[in-house]
Amino acid sequence: MDLDIGSEDRAFREEVRAFVGRNLPSDTREKMRRGLKLTKDDVIGWHRILHANGWGAPGWPVEYGGPDWTPTQRHIFEEETGRSHCPRLMPFGLKMVGPVIQAFGSDAQKAQHLPKIASAEIQWCQGYSEPGSGSDLASLKTRAVRNGDNYVVNGQKTWTTAAHWADWIFCLVRTDDTVKKQEGISFLLIDMTSPGITVKPIITMEGGHEVNEVFFDDVVVPVSNRVGAENKGWTIAKFLLGHERTSIAEIGRSKAQLEKLTEIAAAEQKNGAPLLDDPRFREKIARAEIDLMALEMTLLRIVSAESAGGVPGPEASLLKIRATELQQELGELLMEAIGYYSHPDTPEALEFGWNEPSVGPDYAASLSPVYFNLRKTSIYGGSNEVQRGIISKMVLGF
Repeated sequence: MDLDIGSEDRAFREEVRAFVGRNLPSDTREKMRRGLKLTKDDVIGWHRILHANGWGAPGWPVEYGGPDWTPTQRHIFEEETGRSHCPRLMPFGLKMVGPVIQAFGSDAQKAQHLPKIASAEIQWCQGYSEPGSGSDLASLKTRAVRNGDNYVVNGQKTWTTAAHWADWIFCLVRTDDTVKKQEGISFLLIDMTSPGITVKPIITMEGGHEVNEVFFDDVVVPVSNRVGAENKGWTIAKFLLGHERTSIAEIGRSKAQLEKLTEIAAAEQKNGAPLLDDPRFREKIARAEIDLMALEMTLLRIVSAESAGGVPGPEASLLKIRATELQQELGELLMEAIGYYSHPDTPEALEFGWNEPSVGPDYAASLSPVYFNLRKTSIYGGSNEVQRGIISKMVLGF
């Protein structure tokens, strides 16, 4: 395993930093720095700025519109943009369905969808979880019944992030209920403007609208929108989840949070002295920093394996567990540092430009909403309990 970053990669890191410094809109940077609410235009606008520079699909090969970066360069890009307060590129097209279409899709599907994903012309969401079928995804009940050259889809998806923004949804649907449950699932691409689709918001505990319910009532989907063979969707689902779990690491964003925590601890007072002078709190920061370094080393091992031609394996589950636990830990430490100055019941405080009188510093307003929102990270992408089961089976042989 070679984790050394050579001179070319160091130059690439400087190139990414300089590009971000010149091109990231200042209001978007400020929203990200303070943890405020982003609009769809903030997120898509940044994606289009990157696309204009040839960076709209960071993990893709040239033939599909990507920059053909090495795994190390992709890691550097993710770290630098995360640490520099750039909006996270929506992963559902770029990191999930895009790689699926590249690996399993028809030529027509590649031509139709990949250029529009890379350019941010269309947005995607993921139709996996259902009421009663989250961690046990193979138990899903949304049905797709073949009718000539079409499927007729009925059912419900839930916790569907960004469905209210999306133009298309990729779904796991049941096409055969007479076989083992994993063997009767297919993978469909569905236009969100199709008659019979209803999107209803789910407001999360911090007051945000990020996730949704999606209902399908006799939705007609062309058979040509199926990716791969009928009843072989479970193989595609596992391929996609390996990429999703690796992308959850968010090393750069965790580094930004750690820097923010250190700054707040230096500013906040405890018994007349900066909180950072408290040896117990300083020890908590040091422990989080060590954990982040260990997490980065784990990610770099995966990067090294990819450089040698490998693909994410069971280690992606370990990465997902530790990354989400660390994200939650940093959120808890930020809350501990700011104490009662946060605004748990003031959703307006997350709006850019909100300037009503408040108690405490301006960075306090977003900390409790972030804390509450981070409760989900150990559940999405496959709950951490499920990931431990995968590690037990695939790595330890239990």
